[in-house]
Amino acid sequence: MNTPLVSVIVPVYKVEKTLARCLESICGQTYQNLEIIVVNDGSPDGSLAICEQFRARDARVVVLSKQNEGLSLTRNAGMRIAHGKYVQFVDSDDYLEPTFTARMVEAAEKNYADLVIAPYWMVIPLASSKAGQRTAKLLERLGTQAPTEPEVTVYRFLAPGNYDQRAFVQAYLKKPSAFYYNVVWNKLYRRSLLTQHDLWFTKEVYNEDQLFSVRYMRYAKVYTALADPGYYYIQNPQSLLHTNADLSKVVDSRLQMYPHYKQLLAELGLDKGSQLQLAHTLIAQSERFMPAGPVQTLLQSRRKK
Repeated sequence: MNTPLVSVIVPVYKVEKTLARCLESICGQTYQNLEIIVVNDGSPDGSLAICEQFRARDARVVVLSKQNEGLSLTRNAGMRIAHGKYVQFVDSDDYLEPTFTARMVEAAEKNYADLVIAPYWMVIPLASSKAGQRTAKLLERLGTQAPTEPEVTVYRFLAPGNYDQRAFVQAYLKKPSAFYYNVVWNKLYRRSLLTQHDLWFTKEVYNEDQLFSVRYMRYAKVYTALADPGYYYIQNPQSLLHTNADLSKVVDSRLQMYPHYKQLLAELGLDKGSQLQLAHTLIAQSERFMPAGPVQTLLQSRRKK
């Protein structure tokens, strides 16, 4: 198998408790030809010191430190100095299975894929939600030891294999809010497409990954779906997505995404009779985000204004 360089981009902000685990999993990949770009987004904790420790012991690690600007601009900073044929994103709360990068590169090289997508493990610590905390307290009062192991679920929406652009987009529109399709950390990207079409993360919508993904779909022609997961996505109880997400921002984001979906379908000649598909993008649920009911209620109220 060819072993092209892969640029792994890791944004870092206030993750001193999880960063070492994340970087260990990247440095320990069976695929060795890596450029590990760790971008410190002005962390006020000990994250930068951990980054420097890994740079000192592994020559593949590049550390870039900058002022705090947020996730989108931090990923962009990493992309600007990337040299790899492929780009992989890893969030610093999470970690990788040892063969994950190797399996993605093998699939990309074998199938000439512009995008490789993989199932992922969602890891939910018991105390990551209020319901979980209440359950733990109840079990304690009953004299029963609460579970110590987190809940782990595999998410996948595509059968393993190759897909052309139209087939992939049609599958995507069946689950337009799914993390599986919209996040960037369970995928491998061809860097030449990113640079050729000037694709960057922006703050135009609430979920910057989603807009980036849809824009990339306009240019990617060949897609490969893997059978097995390789990414451990850890639910962070401090994240807005896992606690009190601003429902108004979510609705605004979906309304802002609507014209991007419409443009994508028109460019692929899939816009005829697509009204139901487009409407579905406004109310579809992600793997675990929130019931569609409140979203529908807010959307209806917005339409009446």
